[in-house]
Amino acid sequence: MKKTLLALAGTAALVSSALADINVGVTVSATGPAASLGIPEKNTFSLLPTTIAGQKVNYIVLDDASDTTTAVANTRKLITEHKVDVVVGSTVTPNSLAMIDAVAESQTPMISMAASARIVEPVDAKKRWVFKTPQNDIMMALAIASHMASQGVKTVGFVGFADAYGEGWYNEFNKVASTKGLTIVANERYNRTDTSVTGQVLKLLAAKPDAVLVAGSGTPAALPQKSLKERGYAGKFYQTHGVANNDFLRVGGKDVEGTFLPSGPVLVATQLPADHPVKKSALDYVAKYEAAFGKGSVSTFGGHAWDAGQLLQAAIPAAVKKAQPGTPAFRAALRDALEAVKEMPGAHGVFSMSDKDHLGLDQRARVMVKIENGGWKYQP
Repeated sequence: MKKTLLALAGTAALVSSALADINVGVTVSATGPAASLGIPEKNTFSLLPTTIAGQKVNYIVLDDASDTTTAVANTRKLITEHKVDVVVGSTVTPNSLAMIDAVAESQTPMISMAASARIVEPVDAKKRWVFKTPQNDIMMALAIASHMASQGVKTVGFVGFADAYGEGWYNEFNKVASTKGLTIVANERYNRTDTSVTGQVLKLLAAKPDAVLVAGSGTPAALPQKSLKERGYAGKFYQTHGVANNDFLRVGGKDVEGTFLPSGPVLVATQLPADHPVKKSALDYVAKYEAAFGKGSVSTFGGHAWDAGQLLQAAIPAAVKKAQPGTPAFRAALRDALEAVKEMPGAHGVFSMSDKDHLGLDQRARVMVKIENGGWKYQP
């Protein structure tokens, strides 16, 4: 009788383990200045599978309103109250950087959807728990600098957000500018919530650059460009991959026509050559997103959320073989499994992680794009 009860108890434990839910905590900037980035990310989580490797997956999605303090509070709430196995977020760099302490303390893996390399580099005791899906700024800065050189640009005016995003971009672009024969002749900053950049624009105009690089994201990145256009600036415009969504096109209107920017391949998936290594996986995301939210609704930012989901689908099967969801052992196993992902195609590129690289993307993850007739035009 005792042996039978023990056998039954063991069977029950196995069933409990097999049926344990995996909780994915998400904090996105669905409102506030970064809403045009966060909304497609939030939408994308509704497209992700609710069962992986036989386990039920719950996505707990919170809005941090583009606010750093709220992002940290959300992260702590997800970890302590919802007992999540992994945190995905946030949308923007300052929020993501601020969240690192919370996930490192609790030893919970985190996948950021923000761009700065500082989120995952260097892979130290804290950042060993942190991964991200957007391309590093240096990759995109090199793409811009190379394109500028090919267009005969010699001098560049820089204007960026007065936060970690703008500062990170200036540092990365400054590193590669001289290697392409470019001189930065003006360096200005503005806040995401500013409604006027007159002072910065006057300084940029006085410097007479051949091209202006705006290092902003979402709709606030249109402000300096519109202001420069209004004052008659006739040089070339470049934006970062932080503007690759339709809201930017809507707000920028005719003032952003002719702008060049680097982007993940997903933005122009249908225009990619047939042999492009990301075309198939990017089109898969585009098809699913547009089926749910309408033709032309897809953006690169939702693609970063999709790729976070793809990483989880690649890593969870390995993690559940080692530990039960909801335990510290499972979180550690999931971290290890994320680090072991190799040659996984996503919407933005092909991911190959390692213990020294928690992004895992290479040059297959970027293309140059031109804004033409109110849309995105692939530049071979």
